[in-house]
Order: sequence, then structure tokens, then C-alpha cells
Amino acid sequence: MVMGRRACDMALVHASVVDVFGREILENRTVLVGDGHILAVLADEECKDVQAGAIFDCQGQTLLPGLMDAHVHIESTMLTPPSFARAVLACGTTRVVADPHEIANVAGSDGIRYMLEASRDLPCHIHIALPSCVPCTPFEDAGANLDARALSSFWQEERVCSLGEVMNVPGVLAGDGDLLDKIAMARASGRMVDGHCPGLSGRGLQAYAACGMGNDHEEEDPKVLQEHVRSGLYVFVREGSAAKSLARVLPSVNEKNAHRFCLCTDDLHAEDILTSGHINAILRKAVALGLDAPTAVAMATINTASCFGFRNAGAIAPGYVADLVLADNVRDFNVARVWSEGKLVCEHGRFLGETKSVSVPESILHSVHIRERELDQSVLALPVPSKRARVIGLLPHSLCTEASVRDVVVDSEGNFDAAANPGLCKIAAFERHKSLGLVGLGILENYALEGRLLGGALATSIAHDSHNIVVAGSSDQDMIQAVARVAEMNGGIAIVQGGVCTASLPLPVAGLMSGEVAEDVARELAAIEKKALDFAVNPDIDPVVTLSFMALCVFPKLRVHTRGLFDVTEFSFTSVDAGDE
Repeated sequence: MVMGRRACDMALVHASVVDVFGREILENRTVLVGDGHILAVLADEECKDVQAGAIFDCQGQTLLPGLMDAHVHIESTMLTPPSFARAVLACGTTRVVADPHEIANVAGSDGIRYMLEASRDLPCHIHIALPSCVPCTPFEDAGANLDARALSSFWQEERVCSLGEVMNVPGVLAGDGDLLDKIAMARASGRMVDGHCPGLSGRGLQAYAACGMGNDHEEEDPKVLQEHVRSGLYVFVREGSAAKSLARVLPSVNEKNAHRFCLCTDDLHAEDILTSGHINAILRKAVALGLDAPTAVAMATINTASCFGFRNAGAIAPGYVADLVLADNVRDFNVARVWSEGKLVCEHGRFLGETKSVSVPESILHSVHIRERELDQSVLALPVPSKRARVIGLLPHSLCTEASVRDVVVDSEGNFDAAANPGLCKIAAFERHKSLGLVGLGILENYALEGRLLGGALATSIAHDSHNIVVAGSSDQDMIQAVARVAEMNGGIAIVQGGVCTASLPLPVAGLMSGEVAEDVARELAAIEKKALDFAVNPDIDPVVTLSFMALCVFPKLRVHTRGLFDVTEFSFTSVDAGDE
């Protein structure tokens, strides 16, 4: 076919091809495709009499390799895998590495099996990173506990490509036996081990990397980033709905180390995918920030393929899989057409296939278990007798928090009075997996605008990583009703204002995902976010995503846990009352 003795399946002519090996753009090229693979990339003048079953004129537009997301939690889009695939394919993403530790924390092995089955045989290649930390800390109130033995059978799955982000850095450094067994299983099967080690450097980093870690998506400090690269780690540059690292990390990328950087979204809402894009949106921003376009494309394609060992993927070159994206240019990255294994799957944002339907086990559809007596306002009483409180200080566009001490107004019984403390609000985490009746309390700063009170309450069953129900508000009554609405929906997001639920989004699949398509989820989520801004949520804070990370006890510095306020720096529980300071 390459030599012209018989016709190939398809020829893409008059294309500007991005060469991710030489990091240049090749003008006036013809790409020959057959049997789902690229057969040749030739100058147009060499193919004047091309023989092909179909000939497509690219008219000088840019042809990119299919884009890749190096690390994503599909559950965080609130979409099931088929709906997710449909949404991101329209943006040019043809391959992702998905870590299902969200649903695994709710439903254990059943959750992983569901994600594997639901992502099978889709035009977007979905690889699975087996969750390494379920639960993420030994004292979590999660819905499951997955040890090395529980994961062992999954290593036989062809699409399992790595052990998911190893967040338990202290466990690795202390030689935790089960965690090291998981790492050993991944390495023995030839898979990558994904890291998660913000701020780790020096001897600790060396020991962590020596255990087999291959990448990290958390670091932003320039000095530590370079140390990570020198230690053999790939650096995943994250640009999600809440955590945006691109602008801070790009200055550390240079000609010598660029091949060790990849792009990822981690946690990205369906609404953001539809309005801004997926990996193509990160490329657009990277180029606008001054990164050379072919280098940026390499970070979204061949670098990720090299990191995970995806053979014959990530480039437009002979023998590579024909996952191709036709974009207008390498400045805007607006996607016109997408081919997966040589088949046209998207055209001008329209998905050309059918959305796959996968049955969901009943246990996953009914995963919220809260008893009626837990939904009494008395559980929200927060004693601060000293009138000095430790508060969780939110930071714009960051998942980390500050630990501060503030003077607060209390009621006649010495309890924190959210309605009398402008700029502060109450936060609570309700255990929802095993009806344990646990409710942990804390105080948030910067969730509400400075000097303002929240005009309602927002509750969500997306609460990383154990996914209990987390709620924030200035009214105990509204907070309880918001939690009750989430429980009634078998998971989801709800806003209550003045005792009335004014917006909600049901997420019945493990309390994390909707069965609807991206457009419907995005519309309902946009309504929730608008309501949140209307009742004085800080516009520099994503009202849903930020709140969903407030129970994640591996990010510094303070978090709310179902058992109380947690100091991540000290890795221990602490009192909200700061009278001892």
C-alpha cells in the first residue's frame, strides 16, 4: 500500500503534521492509513496518484496525534465512562489513564469491575490505574478496604496499565508491608507505579523513587520539580477544574527536560469540558503562555505513551495506531475531526457513534446509608468555649489549605455561631457508607466572600477520597436539609436556601456519577454553581470541587474528617477550639 501497488484504506492529504519526535510541523503532507494504523507520512508531491478507499483533504489544517490524559478520575467528571468518552473525543482526546479510586472507595472491587466493563470497547482508549490507597489513610471511614490480595486478579486485565497514585508516602517510607506488596505486584507485571508526593525531596524522595515510582502530578515548586525529574520521575502538569498548575510549572520546562513532562486533568467537571475543552484546552493555554507548540503536543501524546509503555501510540509515524486529530491550528486547537484507529468518530463536535449502555449493580446504585437520627440539627453543635478557633483557610485555585486561628463569636451555649461570623462558615462530614452515625465538624474561611454570610448550604456526596457527605453553610437547618436531599437522591449535590432545595444534581452511580450525557450534567451543575455564587460563595473558589476536597486528609494543612478536625502536618486529629494556643 505504501509503495502504491494496492489501495490503502484512507489518505489524508494537504495536512500540516505535528512531528512529536523532531518537534516541528511538517507542511504539505499526506498520511496513509490502513488496518487502523498509519502506513506512511509523505510529502504531497510524492503522492500525486495516491490510491485509497477514501481521500480526505485537510486543506492545510493541522493533524495531531490523538491527545492523551495522563491521569484522570473519570468519576470527577460526574459522567459514566461511555458518556465521558463521548465528551472528550469531541475535544481530540483518544486515550486516557483513569484511576477509579473514587468508586473503589465506595464500592471496592465491584467498583473497579464496573469501571473496567463500562470502559470496554470504546473509541476512546481507557486504561486503568489500579487504586493503591483504598482507604487513603488507615483511619478513614470509607466504603471499602482493598489490600494487595484484593487487587491481585486485576493485574491480568490487559487495560490495567499502572498502580494508581501512591498517596501514602509515609507508608512507603516506613516500609508498610501491604503497600510494598502492591508496588511489587505492579513492577512484577511490568506496569508503571504512579506517584503522589507533593513537597517530597532529598533522602525521602530518593527512597520513594527507589521503590519504583514513575511519576507525580502534585509538585509545583521549581526546585523540587527539577529534583523529581533528576530522580527519574515523569512530571504530570495538572490543569483541572479546581487545581491549575500549568502556569506555575511551565517555567520549569526546557529543551533538555521537556520529554519528561506530560499533561493531565486529574479532576475536571463535564461543564468545563463542554465549555472550554479537555487536553486541547491545556494545549491552547500552554502555547499562549509561551511553550513551543510541537513540544506542548508531545507532552500530550508521545511523552505519556512513553511513560506508560503504550506501544505504537502517541505519534503520526509509520506503524503507529491511527488515532488522529484534525485541528484548525496550533494556537487555538479547535477540533474539527477525530479518528480512532482510522475510523472517523467525531466531526465538528458531534459524536458519530452510539453511547454504550452498561448495567450498574444495585449495590452501587444504593450506596448512601444515613439513619434518620443522624439528620438532627443537634449533631452540628460545635463547641468553641475559648472563642478562639482553628479554621480551614481556603486558597484560590489550590487543593491545599492554610491552618489559622481566629477569634469567633459563639452562642449562649458556647457553640460556634456561623450566622454571627461573616467570612466564616461551618463545614461537616457525615459518614454515609455503614450507618456509623459519625459527623465531624470544622470551620471554613474564604469559602464565603470576606465579610459575607453564606445565604444557604451546599452538600455533596463527592468528598475525596472516602466520599462521605460533606456540607458547608451558615445555617444548621439548611445544612441538615441539604444532606437529607443528597441521601434521598442516593448521592449527588444539593443546594438549600431558607429551608428550600433550590438546585440539585442526582449522582446515583456510587454517589459520584450521573447516568445522563455530559450536556445534561453540565446544565444542572451550572445551575448549582450559579446559585452558590448568588449566595456569596467566593468566586475564586470552585464551590463544588473545592468543597469535595475538604475531607481529603493527605493534603496540607487542615481537613474535616467524619471523626473531627484533622491536622495533616501532624497527621493527627486536633480540636477546633484553639484555647490552648
